[in-house]
Amino acid sequence: MELSKNEHTIFLAKEIIDDIEFSRLDCKAVLLKATRLARYVDDEKIRTWLRFEMQGYNSKEDISLNYMSRTGRWIDKEKLEGYWSPLAQIESNCEAQKQKLALIRIPDTSGDRAVFVIDRVTKQMNDATTRISKFEGIKSRVISLIHDFATTVYYQNTFDSLAENIFDNYKKDIDLLIAENLGDIIEQIPSIISRLAENNSESISQALTTCRRIIDSFSDHIFPATDSTINIGGNELSLKKDKVQNRINAYIYNNCESESRRKKLRQNLSNLYERVSVGVHSDVDSSEAKSLFFNTYLLLGEILTLKK
Repeated sequence: MELSKNEHTIFLAKEIIDDIEFSRLDCKAVLLKATRLARYVDDEKIRTWLRFEMQGYNSKEDISLNYMSRTGRWIDKEKLEGYWSPLAQIESNCEAQKQKLALIRIPDTSGDRAVFVIDRVTKQMNDATTRISKFEGIKSRVISLIHDFATTVYYQNTFDSLAENIFDNYKKDIDLLIAENLGDIIEQIPSIISRLAENNSESISQALTTCRRIIDSFSDHIFPATDSTINIGGNELSLKKDKVQNRINAYIYNNCESESRRKKLRQNLSNLYERVSVGVHSDVDSSEAKSLFFNTYLLLGEILTLKK
């Protein structure tokens, strides 16, 4: 089964995390995988840094100098002395120093030269140990930064995927409810989306007019007009044809036992209806109009889920 881009990104990020934590790949292979991941998520800064890790650093670019510090490459920053080599060379130098250290032996000597020879050999051992420590430190910092990058991408994309799935499933439920109860209303949604896409004031006004008509039609479907009244919170509310919000609130009152939820739905409905109505006659930008449309869609869907 072919993976989506988001699924592939999550899979690759998880692979890199496991490669590092279980030491499955060498540094070069991890760098190449991390570069591919940075390309997938379009992170140009990380891609540039990883290029330095593969090709070597320079003293001219800010990102290069920044990651010289973050990876602990400086010997003397003020004099711009440091380990500018790519990670593969750092790793190679580290292995060379380890081999050198393994071959160093304190000679079996005595007499006046013994102290001099022992001091020289000890210094060679200390120098090799210091270089190994420095190279291992650079390598560790690089791998740690890659691990942080992959972990961040993994959890961000996992959350996005989860949120997307939750919304898609919720949308399917709402679409089904609207289709079953308000078939003629759902048919108007494509025209709203089309008008909003045109992104001009006339189209936006028409889209919001349709939103208001949808709310009016919604009221007629769930609570048809009547000459009677309903008492909600001590207020006697008319349920006539022009009392759109009253009739919707009556439906909410009859189908929702939670007073706090009824209050929130009532407030949302009032604010939404006012904004949609005002937006028909005043300047509303495309972003606000889209928000009002989605709010209309979600609110009507939530109200339908109340049905006992």
